[in-house]
Amino acid sequence: MNKKGKVKIGILKTGVPRLDDVLGGGIPEYSFNLIAGDPGSGKTTLAHQVMFANATQERPAIYFTILGEPALKMLRYQQQFTFFNMEKVNNAIHFINLSQLAMEGDLIKVLESIVDHVEKLNAAIIIVDSFRTLVRVTTDTEPGKMQLSEFVQRLAMHLTSWQVTSFLIGEYEEQEMRENPVFTMADGILVLSQNIERNSMVRKIRVPKVRGQAPQPGLHSVRIDDSGVQIYPRMIKPLEERQSKLPSRLISTGIEGLDEMMGGGTLTGNTMLVAGPSGSGKSTVAIQFIAEGVKQKEPGVIAIFEETTQKYLDQANSLGVDLEKMAQQKKLEVVYIRPLDLSVDETLYAIQAAVDRVGAKRVVIDSISGLQAALAPTFELDFRESLYRLLGAMTGVGVTVLMTVEVTENYNELRFSPHAISFLTHDILLQRYVEIEGELRRLMTVIKTRGRKHSSELRAYEITNKGIVIREVLKQYRGLISAIPELRESAQPIARQGLTDQETMVYQKLTESGDAGLEELINGTHLKRAELKRALDRMVALGFVEKATRKGEIIYRELRKKQ
Repeated sequence: MNKKGKVKIGILKTGVPRLDDVLGGGIPEYSFNLIAGDPGSGKTTLAHQVMFANATQERPAIYFTILGEPALKMLRYQQQFTFFNMEKVNNAIHFINLSQLAMEGDLIKVLESIVDHVEKLNAAIIIVDSFRTLVRVTTDTEPGKMQLSEFVQRLAMHLTSWQVTSFLIGEYEEQEMRENPVFTMADGILVLSQNIERNSMVRKIRVPKVRGQAPQPGLHSVRIDDSGVQIYPRMIKPLEERQSKLPSRLISTGIEGLDEMMGGGTLTGNTMLVAGPSGSGKSTVAIQFIAEGVKQKEPGVIAIFEETTQKYLDQANSLGVDLEKMAQQKKLEVVYIRPLDLSVDETLYAIQAAVDRVGAKRVVIDSISGLQAALAPTFELDFRESLYRLLGAMTGVGVTVLMTVEVTENYNELRFSPHAISFLTHDILLQRYVEIEGELRRLMTVIKTRGRKHSSELRAYEITNKGIVIREVLKQYRGLISAIPELRESAQPIARQGLTDQETMVYQKLTESGDAGLEELINGTHLKRAELKRALDRMVALGFVEKATRKGEIIYRELRKKQ
């Protein structure tokens, strides 16, 4: 006992990634456990993984096979996993086949054989696979032979009195788990399952019971790869319990003009959603956001689901951003997550691992649409809940997250996302197309920013070889949301006299201000100096504007009487 009078229970680490977290710490030493599940759900592989992680010469393990695969066949396949260690076989780990005794249906002989081998080898870990098959062959017990219930009680008594950690593996229906006495006697229960929907199969695990510990409730994702069983727990513990309040500060998006529209940029620990149709520049915003972070010594992670890593790097290079160099300097990691039948939990752990490796302060998820397409159908039902946990895990430690989402244009309304996830975000940036004077133009607006005032303007923008460039506010048009805008009545006479939309906007600015210098017009129209100068020179030539001097500064003003 410890100082507080409590019995100290040893804990065995399972050797299965993240399973210890689900169990509440690991497997209690000397516990009697059940591993139940469908055929092919990973029961045998899980048991082998635990056994190879804990068996030693001093604390050997025995694996009893009853009416299952012969040991030689089972080992042939288990050798394919990286956890398998051939040096432990017949040394620290012993395989005993009880199929012949089980076929005879005599439970007394089966029990005696288990007792003899355990005592002879002084085993510390015992696995019986498959216990369920033993139940099936002994359903009709002959007179004078041991009843099944008696066998289970005696076996459990032996296992607990020997101070061994034991696992019984079997296939059970849900009803049997509620009624079979073995589940009442067990100290720990692990239930593996396979869910099949359409052409997708997903493995999951739940832990209904671990005596003396607090296992994580719910279903957790399971994947079997060359390393064995991998567990991806649900992020159920509220982040508020683990994280102290982190101070927020404004950070730049890396796009000149956009920060101004968003009230100074975005806040650390915020989630920003960039929504728009295909080709509107969502990934370009994401790349500039990450590049600005690296520039400000804020490492980043980009999780991509659509383009391959190389194509994404090439796209960034076309914008003058060398993501590959940033990755080589350990300032950035690009995580390509394309396999189908993903769980959001797998995605979360892949991103978290990358965040930990580079110490990321900014994360891009490009895109939510691609993520949903990669998910197994069974996860689509709780997509929003899973996404909420993913975002919470990132922002809860002060990481700023930018997500992109593709929106199909509906020109009668503003749509932010097809996934009804806008409530999960702090900032929303909307991009869309509009037709003006026979050209397809791009518009950008800020829908919301949490905790600060933002612009409500619809601003034109362009995608250049240097990224997103914010342009003018198209005040001379109405009906921009409909994508079929019309010139306002005040601008129509001017446009009919041969001015372009840019020139019309500059002219209206001059009529509002009376006169203005070049810098004032640049700030008011957000045009580049060269563009503004060309527009003014043409308007002077056409007789709409005149050039004058005020205190040594060149100014422009409306020419009242056009010649």
